[in-house]
Amino acid sequence: MKFRVDPLLLIILGTLALGLIIPVSGQAARVLDIVTSVGIFVLFFGYGARLSAAETLAGIRNWKLHSAILATTYVVFPLIALPLLLLPGGVLTDPVRAGLIFLCLVPSTVQSSITFTSLAGGNVPAAMVSATASNVLGVAITPMLAILMIPTAAGGPIGLEQVWGVVLQLLLPFVLGQLSRPATAGFMARHRRRLRFLDQGVIMLIVFGAFAELRASGAWREIQVSDLLLLVPMVLGLLAFMFWFTWNLGRWLGLPRADRIAVMFCGTKKSLATGVPMASVLFGGAIVGVLVIPLMLYHQAQLLTGSVLASRLGRDQD
Repeated sequence: MKFRVDPLLLIILGTLALGLIIPVSGQAARVLDIVTSVGIFVLFFGYGARLSAAETLAGIRNWKLHSAILATTYVVFPLIALPLLLLPGGVLTDPVRAGLIFLCLVPSTVQSSITFTSLAGGNVPAAMVSATASNVLGVAITPMLAILMIPTAAGGPIGLEQVWGVVLQLLLPFVLGQLSRPATAGFMARHRRRLRFLDQGVIMLIVFGAFAELRASGAWREIQVSDLLLLVPMVLGLLAFMFWFTWNLGRWLGLPRADRIAVMFCGTKKSLATGVPMASVLFGGAIVGVLVIPLMLYHQAQLLTGSVLASRLGRDQD
């Protein structure tokens, strides 16, 4: 089977390189911050406008499966991140350690969770409900967990300013998007594919701004070779453990095979598309460029591993 590199990751890597080549500071940086903030508002408005109440309520009766997936995303992952808080200084630089912790706090993906569940012969409606619920709840849960677990990632505590930023840039547009559905639902459904370009454009803005500021400020010097040597095996080890844990969690709960597949593919995923904007709102500045590196590595690893497992499980069903 051929490994497929996620196009979004290629776009982000290209934008990252551009940001390192073209540092942005002064008035240009302030203008870019304003444009990016507007873009994030539009992005989460779109998330709210695309989500129908029917998708949220369908299949809600399977509470054991949904509880398992949400608990994996917002309880098990954060518990795994707790030992990182106890690492002695010098093992990892603070921004990289914060990035590993943040990776464990972001919501699951929607598209790839559903796609892999379908390819593997799993419970697709349940995957749709759980992945959607993960993203909806994550708008509130992820920032709150970050406040508790990453108090000094940006050189100071996450305080009311960041919380207010979450409300204005994430929660408010999402709620407005939901309220707008009587007028916007048809448009969103007809142009769902095209709207992905808008999503990608906003993420490109965030990544470009973060790495351009990283370059201009010189904060990139905080990344050490030892960080990368530890980061890659830690990310891969985390992914391997979560695949093992989620598959066995379904067995321990006595779930049928289709539900176990949904638990595994929804419970192991972490969303780059949602995590990057959240990091930008919560932390801002050059720190974001370093902080999202673990998430980017995990994102690609989960796609490569997920595609292999989904293909194998699908063949086993035939």
